[in-house]
Amino acid sequence: MAERGPTVAPQRLATAIKRELEPALSGRVVGPADPGYAEARAVYNALHDRYPAVIVPCRSASDVAAGVRFAAEHDLDLAIRGGGHSGPGFGTVDDGIVLDLSPLRSVVVDAGERIARAGGGCTVADVDGATHPHGLATTMGTVSSTGIAGLTLGGGFGHLTRKCGLTLDNLRSVEIVTATGEILTADDETNADLFWALRGGGGNFGVATRFDYALHSLSEVIGGPIVFPAEAAPAVLRAYADLMDDAPDDLGGIMGLGQLPPFPFVSAEHHGTPGCIALICWTGDPGDLDDVLAPLRAAAPVLGDGLGPMPYPVLNTLFDELLPPGIKHYWKAAFAHELTDGAIDVHATFMREWASPEGGTFFFPLSGAAARVAPEDTAFGYRDVRLNVVIGGSWSDPSLDDTMTPWVRLYYDALVPHSEIGAYSNFLAADDTDRVPASFGPNYERLRAIKATYDPDNVFHVNHNIPPA
Repeated sequence: MAERGPTVAPQRLATAIKRELEPALSGRVVGPADPGYAEARAVYNALHDRYPAVIVPCRSASDVAAGVRFAAEHDLDLAIRGGGHSGPGFGTVDDGIVLDLSPLRSVVVDAGERIARAGGGCTVADVDGATHPHGLATTMGTVSSTGIAGLTLGGGFGHLTRKCGLTLDNLRSVEIVTATGEILTADDETNADLFWALRGGGGNFGVATRFDYALHSLSEVIGGPIVFPAEAAPAVLRAYADLMDDAPDDLGGIMGLGQLPPFPFVSAEHHGTPGCIALICWTGDPGDLDDVLAPLRAAAPVLGDGLGPMPYPVLNTLFDELLPPGIKHYWKAAFAHELTDGAIDVHATFMREWASPEGGTFFFPLSGAAARVAPEDTAFGYRDVRLNVVIGGSWSDPSLDDTMTPWVRLYYDALVPHSEIGAYSNFLAADDTDRVPASFGPNYERLRAIKATYDPDNVFHVNHNIPPA
């Protein structure tokens, strides 16, 4: 990707924006001529190297409202950045305005009511760090630096999905800034149509500046990876899918295919070779776990077993070292009602070709508590699929810049006959525009109608866009 750098025109635009917008804010905006601009414009995915006219650090919902109104009035592209983890790069934009929510990082826990109130700029680590001392938790993502805003608004898969539902299933209230700059509360009783749309509709309806989550009693889990050889992938995938269909809700498990990290409990000869990793989370009676996992362990020889007791927040950091900020990502995703023999053949073939130690194919189960929510109850309408699959093309080696993206596309094309058209919106690529309607499934037209009510001019369009009806 060619670097263009800031031009004279964006610098002039930045000067004009700062002159008009800063008086309405509690702080300063950052433009191309300001110290810290390079750091302020950076996002998690280094594939997206963009030059906003200004970045607006938002310290309150009022700051957000001022930024939204300004962008709408001047017809400027508006990007919203929570944790900055957007794979397609929706947290930044060329020559427009970026509203940076990272200053909104407070988390207040009401242990008696089992509610966490978290700012829109919080990360998974922020929420876990605030709730864990109370022996409480909720479903969060699997990389601790992930922003909770994008995670929640799109769905929210994690280690507790089968036990507690998706992150959005645990959402009780949202403070949101609409396209007109109005600050609203949305919950089951107030602006209920908007609250429905926010649970799965992504960033199409406003800027969420606060989330209230239901919490669950949870402190320590038994978690970690169980590792299998590459040649056992067909048997392991079948055993994994069957296990996740029928296991107790206390079992969470994410399956990964790719190069094996240098786990200390795996022989060094297998480090960097293709393999299967079942990342387990068990919240039930420790004495029951061996029986529950017996079908998976019996599917193939085990190369290594790293299961052990750990605080729940630690489990949400196990991918952190593998996926640090500043590497490149190109993802393709699919929902699967069935893990067919054809799909298994595709995965088993391509897993041997992973060229990057950071990348991998990951399978998230959609069963247990998450599957017991009706498709029409939230905007996330895919409640009857078996697996959420993402081909996670991630790499740090510059020599892969020209080959990784085409290879991921080739892998996905081979998987298409065995998958749904729709996919988890948080894992869609920037070039998946044609898949957006199918990804919202039967709820798409209702979402368009709500979009027409709250954002008829499509101010919030830097996203997997739902156009107003």
